[in-house]
Amino acid sequence: MLTIVFDLDGTLIDTAPDLVHTLNVTLGQEGLPQVPYDIARPLIGGGAKAMIERALAFEGRACSSAEVEELYARFVAYYADHIADRSRPFPDLEATLDRLAGAGHRLAVCTNKLEWLSKRLLETLELTNRFGAICGQDTFGVQKPDPEIFRRTVLAAGGDPADAVMVGDSATDIRTARAAKVPVIAVDFGYTDVPIETFEPDRLISSFAQLPAALGGLGVGRNIADHQGFTRHKD
Repeated sequence: MLTIVFDLDGTLIDTAPDLVHTLNVTLGQEGLPQVPYDIARPLIGGGAKAMIERALAFEGRACSSAEVEELYARFVAYYADHIADRSRPFPDLEATLDRLAGAGHRLAVCTNKLEWLSKRLLETLELTNRFGAICGQDTFGVQKPDPEIFRRTVLAAGGDPADAVMVGDSATDIRTARAAKVPVIAVDFGYTDVPIETFEPDRLISSFAQLPAALGGLGVGRNIADHQGFTRHKD
C-alpha cells in the first residue's frame, strides 16, 4: 500500500481561472492594469504571495514587504469567497482517485496553499472525503520544498514515509520529493514557467488516466534504496 501525496493547484484542480481573476481584482484595487491570463497562469506555481510579487514586477512596480502583505491579505479575503467559481478538477481525476483508493492506496494533499483555503476548495468541489490528510503551508509551520511537510502529511494520512510518492506540477514539488527521498511523478498540464521535464521527475504524465501505470513502474517500497535510479520517461 502506498501513500500518494498530491499537490493541489495545477495538479488536482485547475484553479488558475479563479486565482488569476483574484489577482487582477487585487491589482485593480491598486489602480494597476490587469495581467493577461496566459502571462499570469505560469506564475501560480510559486504560491499566491509570489504571484503577487511577480505580477507587480511585470507591471514595473516595486512594493515593500508590508505592501505585499497587505495585498496578500486582500487577495486571500476575496479568493476565499470565490474559491471555486471557475475552478474544476482536471480531467479523469475522480475516476483515477477511485481506482487508486480501490487498490488500497492512501491519498493525501500537501500544498503551499493555506490549509483552510485548501479544505474549502476541496469541500466545495466535494472531494474532501477522498483524502486522508489535507495539509497546507500553515499546518505544520513548514512549507515545500522542506521535506518535513511531506513526511508529516504522510503520517497524518496514516501512511509510512518509506512507502510514499509525490505527484505535482512544479519544481517545488520535485525538490520536495528529492529532499524527502521519495519518487515523484509530474503532470505536464500544471503551472510552471519552465517545462516541468527540465527538473527530471521520475515519471511525467499528461493525464490522470496515466497515473496508475506510472505508479506501477516505480517499484516503490522499503527495498528501493535510491529513488533517483529509476528510469525517467514520459508514460
